[in-house]
Amino acid sequence: MKPFREFLMVVVWVIAFTCSSHAQPTIILPPDDPQTIVLAFVSDLIRGSFDEAAERFDPIMARAMPPPALEKFWSKILTQNGPFQARGDTRVEKTQDLEVVVIGCRFALSSMALKFSVGRHGKISGMFVVPIEESCSYTPPPHISPSSYRETSVTVGAKGWPLPGTLTLPVGSGPFPAVVLVHGSGPNDRDETIGPNKPFKDVALGLSSRGIAVLRYDKRTRTHRSRIGRIVGKLTVDEEVIDDAVAAIQFLKTWSEISSKRIFLLGHSLGGYLAPRIAFRVPDLAGVIVFAGAARPIEDAIVEQTRYILSLNGPVNNGGMRQLEVLSRQAARVKDPALSSLVPSSELPFGLPAAYWLSMRGYDPPVEARRLGQPILVLQGERDYQVTMAEFSRWKEALAGKMGVSFRSYPQLNHLFIEGEGRPVPAEYERPGHVSNEVVKDLALWIKNW
Repeated sequence: MKPFREFLMVVVWVIAFTCSSHAQPTIILPPDDPQTIVLAFVSDLIRGSFDEAAERFDPIMARAMPPPALEKFWSKILTQNGPFQARGDTRVEKTQDLEVVVIGCRFALSSMALKFSVGRHGKISGMFVVPIEESCSYTPPPHISPSSYRETSVTVGAKGWPLPGTLTLPVGSGPFPAVVLVHGSGPNDRDETIGPNKPFKDVALGLSSRGIAVLRYDKRTRTHRSRIGRIVGKLTVDEEVIDDAVAAIQFLKTWSEISSKRIFLLGHSLGGYLAPRIAFRVPDLAGVIVFAGAARPIEDAIVEQTRYILSLNGPVNNGGMRQLEVLSRQAARVKDPALSSLVPSSELPFGLPAAYWLSMRGYDPPVEARRLGQPILVLQGERDYQVTMAEFSRWKEALAGKMGVSFRSYPQLNHLFIEGEGRPVPAEYERPGHVSNEVVKDLALWIKNW
């Protein structure tokens, strides 16, 4: 899917978006600072407060984009890119009479930069939306020893869809047990980068430091965006996730340093949701790890996640209620028994085609997992608002009494298995952190025991 782009600007500025993996000191900015103005504007959009947001425009922008037009603009972004998840770093540049503020935004299906020009009068005079590349610097967590592993560039993917990847191998001769990492929703890179955080890289280096090889790769929807855009009407979860995961597992079997009978699958979020289906395609898979895996229909999760985010600042306002009404109608359309390939994608969540939603119809991940012969490990952060503890309970109920199944939840961890405190909010994805060392140790111990 091509990211949504829209040009609404008096002057267009091309600025490089950057991010840092290092914590920054807290800086309190004055209320008339351009960065403060833009951050408040974005917060208004997230809350659905379009009247308040429009008050931050200068007269020209106010005429070009009154509140109803601004609401339509934001709704289109959400429809095509999914619910808002996190705000990234902010950059400011000055030029003559204007200051340009660039802010990164992460949505369920993509990331983009919102660029704003702010005049000396303290009003927003232009806005430009462009996709961003998430190429943040990375510092390994302190428990990882660089001398204990080595990384090799590889190419994986189903036939005709080459995907760049990285195979991380422990130092030694092997053969090693191995894990294939399968991403959540959106055009993720191999590290599953979100803001300054790279959870898949944390897992890969952590496991390889403990004698386990790890394969991770860029998603097809990231590497082949324009090609996917041309066939988006036929896109299903097979093309987005499953085919490439199966190909990655088969690829590992060709490596002499890998124990072909001890290859495991770790699926995060959407990858965890689809893990049972992937496992059925590879009967000799050694085991399945559900890493904050969704257990309920994705369309339901979209509505509830959006409702939660909109409620963080108090009662949901009228703009937020309208967003929820649109999403609820789209989710109901997905569940409609009459759904067919003829239904326009504009009537469905994320603007994804009917084929995509039909490819998940009737699929119940925990129930399907019960039919698997492989051992299963289900891990969950208790502060996860995207895949909640209620979904973790569904996995436990469906798999109760099944041999070879283990469960573990972590009170302080969020959806990325990074530690935090208090009520979970999207903004915590902006703070640099690492996947908990406790989680990595639990993964390594479970894999080695099988």
